[in-house]
Amino acid sequence: MIRLLCSTCLLPVSAFADVPAVMTDIAPVHSIAAQVMSDLGTPDLLLPPGADPHDFALRPSDAARLGEAGIVIWVGEGLTPWLSEPLETLAPQAAHISLLDVPGWEQLDIRDVKDHGGHDDHDDHDEHAHDHVHDHGDFDPHAWLDPKIAGVWAQEIATQLGSIDPANAAIYTANADAAVTRFDALSEGISEQLEAVTDKAYVLPHDGYQYFEARFGLTAQAAIAGIDARSPGPAQIGALRDDMAANNVVCVFSDVAIGERWAAVITEGTSANTVQIDGIGRGLEAGPALYEAMMSRLADGFETCLGNGM
Repeated sequence: MIRLLCSTCLLPVSAFADVPAVMTDIAPVHSIAAQVMSDLGTPDLLLPPGADPHDFALRPSDAARLGEAGIVIWVGEGLTPWLSEPLETLAPQAAHISLLDVPGWEQLDIRDVKDHGGHDDHDDHDEHAHDHVHDHGDFDPHAWLDPKIAGVWAQEIATQLGSIDPANAAIYTANADAAVTRFDALSEGISEQLEAVTDKAYVLPHDGYQYFEARFGLTAQAAIAGIDARSPGPAQIGALRDDMAANNVVCVFSDVAIGERWAAVITEGTSANTVQIDGIGRGLEAGPALYEAMMSRLADGFETCLGNGM
């Protein structure tokens, strides 16, 4: 298991009055920004940890907080297309940083993983079902699940904060460099942790973990649902069960977006394991330590589910 804690006291604090009011969209991005800001200030978080970024509905209090932001750091339209218009209308005075548009990292296409969910006409939707397709753009937006990309984003956040708050630019840069060092160590540790299970076959709950898999040498056999996390129908479940037998699938993951029900149905009568995974920080306290805690917990889930099938 990997347990890395964030160091938050990095350099002396200066020029508090010039620190911009920072708003972030999701908990992992908030955690990265909090590490860059450290003792200079605390970013605000629009969506609480674990909230579904695809379907979140802004409350009046959220709109008010957006209106007070000096800079908004968000993943981008590929993840939360619904946020684009509120940013323009509620925070027109703020600088907007779309992390998906930051250069220096490889964007992964929305892949053609064997998706048995959400493509037939059916009425069987559970409480986590999505009744429409989300527009994720031209590539997979879940890039924060690669610690190397998180490091690139941390450095861009430092650059943008420093341009707005030049008196503290050196502190932002030093904090981002320290975050990159931690993220690199986190990546190396997870690679070692999962090295023994990279050849194991598994099924994802929905296809939102590609960047984690690509970084750590893992490849899903199939997904219960595609990137839009729509609930599957009976035909898809039957096809998944056939795939499990044919490909020696040892693990079927669940997550909050697709629910635990389908993993239980698919693995019934088999020896496959089930473990719930999370890539958004559900149940964790928002703050600088959340990112490493979330990634370590995700790695532990993969190791547990795949390792028990060895």
